[in-house]
Amino acid sequence: MLLGLRRNTRYAAGLWHLPAGHMERGEPVTRSMTREAEEELGITIAEDDLLLVHTLHHLDADDGRSRLQLFFRPTRYDGRLRNAEPHKCGELRWWPLDGLPDDTVPYTAHALAGITRGNTLSTVGWAG
Repeated sequence: MLLGLRRNTRYAAGLWHLPAGHMERGEPVTRSMTREAEEELGITIAEDDLLLVHTLHHLDADDGRSRLQLFFRPTRYDGRLRNAEPHKCGELRWWPLDGLPDDTVPYTAHALAGITRGNTLSTVGWAG
């Protein structure tokens, strides 16, 4: 699994996280994913080459907001992976799914564990 070490960010600085980002106004989720891949990794992914592998309904303990986190896997991409945002990412590194670093963003670790088990949906942060 390709993770980036976040730095100089308001959220999760010093933790490992998947390449990710926020959607822009008026942007479909698939375009958001391809744009983030271009911005963060320097690669081009066609929207049709995205496979949704997991949905996480996350209740954030810090701000109490409910979020849906969508996890995609590209079936193919063009270009050479690189750290295209070194001011926000200290390094990129490949990790085995059964050997993620202890300092992985907690909801990311939760979702990746679900993906490993073959689950396409999970929740985290909710009571019960």
